[in-house]
Amino acid sequence: QVQLVESGGGSVQAGGSLRLSCAASKPIYFMGWFRQAPGKEREAVAGMRGSTYCADSVKVRFTISQDNAKRTVYLQMNSLEPEDAATYYCATKPYGGWWNEVRRYNDWGQGTQVTVSS
Repeated sequence: QVQLVESGGGSVQAGGSLRLSCAASKPIYFMGWFRQAPGKEREAVAGMRGSTYCADSVKVRFTISQDNAKRTVYLQMNSLEPEDAATYYCATKPYGGWWNEVRRYNDWGQGTQVTVSS
């Protein structure tokens, strides 16, 4: 089991930026970022293993990157909109399946809250 610790959430005004971090306790195969707003399903935001993947709704504004030496994956979020407000989670999955399939992910972080005011 991998321990994941997220950080970097907070409150910003619309148009602002945040960078989320997710530190893993050991090397992982694939890391994904997800978000869940109240009353909504958890949705995939971005993922990476070398190559990067982003949901269409955020790909112009969000960037995923990693620092292998630190076993940390980042999610840079720019031009934030009120619709981006949610709890953001990082998670890991083994080989197989589409990157945006929630059910493929085994280990999850505790979540970090992002609030965007208009």
